[in-house]
Amino acid sequence: MDDLVIRGGTVADGTGTPPRTADVAITAGRITAVGDNLPRGRRELGADGLLVSPGWVDVHTHYDGHALWDPLLSPSSGHGVTTVVTGNCGVGIAPLRPADRDWTVALMEGVEDIPGDVLRRGLPWNWETFGQYLDAVDGIDRAVDVATQVPHSAVRVFVMGERGIDHEAAPTPEEIGRMGEVVVDALTAGALGFSTSRSANHKASDGRLTPTLTAGEPELLGIAAAVGRLGTGVFEAVFDDADIAAEFTLLRRICRTSGRPMSVTTLQRPGQNPSSYREILRELERANADGLTMRGQVAPRPVGLLISLGGRVNPLLPSATYRALRPGDGADLPTLLRNTETRRRILAELDDAGTDVIARFPHAYALQDPPRWSDGPGPAITRLAADQGVSRLAAAYDVLASGRMVYVPVANYVDEDLAAVREMLVHPFTVPGLGDGGAHTTMIADFDFPTFQLAYWGRDVAEPDRLAPEWIVKRQCADTAALVGLHDRGILAPGMKADVNLIDLPRLNATAPRITADLPGGGSRLVNDATGYVATVVAGEVTFENGRHTGALPGALVRGARRPEERA
Repeated sequence: MDDLVIRGGTVADGTGTPPRTADVAITAGRITAVGDNLPRGRRELGADGLLVSPGWVDVHTHYDGHALWDPLLSPSSGHGVTTVVTGNCGVGIAPLRPADRDWTVALMEGVEDIPGDVLRRGLPWNWETFGQYLDAVDGIDRAVDVATQVPHSAVRVFVMGERGIDHEAAPTPEEIGRMGEVVVDALTAGALGFSTSRSANHKASDGRLTPTLTAGEPELLGIAAAVGRLGTGVFEAVFDDADIAAEFTLLRRICRTSGRPMSVTTLQRPGQNPSSYREILRELERANADGLTMRGQVAPRPVGLLISLGGRVNPLLPSATYRALRPGDGADLPTLLRNTETRRRILAELDDAGTDVIARFPHAYALQDPPRWSDGPGPAITRLAADQGVSRLAAAYDVLASGRMVYVPVANYVDEDLAAVREMLVHPFTVPGLGDGGAHTTMIADFDFPTFQLAYWGRDVAEPDRLAPEWIVKRQCADTAALVGLHDRGILAPGMKADVNLIDLPRLNATAPRITADLPGGGSRLVNDATGYVATVVAGEVTFENGRHTGALPGALVRGARRPEERA
């Protein structure tokens, strides 16, 4: 008798084949059978009318710190994610010498918007090497699997010290060799890969640029050669679009030298060349035609900045009247803001100071709850201002005073539609990613990308843009897992890891984000809730039922790439 049988669901098994009605049997954390009329199990889950898929594999998160204080890795676990990959964009918290802790906190605070005080209070800081960090992560029971990458910035500073930060001195050949050794040690200890950033947008909270921005070809190729000799691991890179051809020349050399797969951030960015993403897609095509394994990580909707009363971007903060407001006695902050005289004074003070954050964003919207996207993220602030005969700032004020947030797409929405997103999403050399779970705690809430992708592209969008659910499942499960070398999951087949979602597709959605103060030391972050996930199974145990955690913590640290027959 199997431990668990999921009975009579519409199975999208992760291979991309059309869904079929079938049972899924599970024992000892592995799938034992997928077929018709399987024998009864010790426990059964009825799945009639539900979509049964593998658990989502989220390859782009920044839960490096959260993995040590949040056993649920929420909110991702509530969105059907069963495996997360941390250490992206070349930043992270290991390896680390005690003397470099303050700098590391400043870098994570600046690049990923994780409050420094949260990191200082929430982490035990009981490691130096990457292997010791993995041991710390491994010591915590959790609801999802955690896989890691070793970040270039940490490696560089670990080897070079302050010289690795100041961008004035190139590493010596001996230091490059040492960096390769540190990366190989991390991969041997269990990291899936190595990540780097070549973006000038990545700055520490003290204003200094990320250490890896000026890393030269000898350094990167030296690390690549060391990884190539080991014969395992993947590369992940983020870069600016100023000279895509030059960047790909270097990235191709890294890929060829290492002989290992690579993925790169791929977005439609506003500015002088909003079509630059097509150049990235063409470069990916050329690289793969030449025998290199390179993929673009793409976002299934715009990357959006959230303007709110509790977030880091709050257009009312320059007003002394606003700062003096003290909610209490049953009156919350939005209620106070709706007072006519308070509104007049705050807007007048902002006008007198010439401080209008909203003016920086020509495209801004009043976020709906839930955000549906069939007609955009919500009413445009420009339209609301015109309808009410007020300024855009006043219209945004009224949205905030109603308790909602203002949504500003910062990528993937240049033409105020999702045509570019779809173009990137369906490209044969891309995978979904870039959700940044754990990062941008009060500014961005894209951790629900897997839910959005299936709900919008698989159900809500009008034909002919709709994508088959089985295709979406393959992309978010098998393809993402394969990208990082986790070939033991992402497909519902005998011998594979038993990570499963039972989804009521008509009800699948995500609520509008809200801010909650549940980080270490009372730090705030954005979270939201998912609907439509009837159950999520990790390693054969039901972790969530109808949005509620069951108490089960079967997740594990994933140490290294895995073949289908390997078990944690």
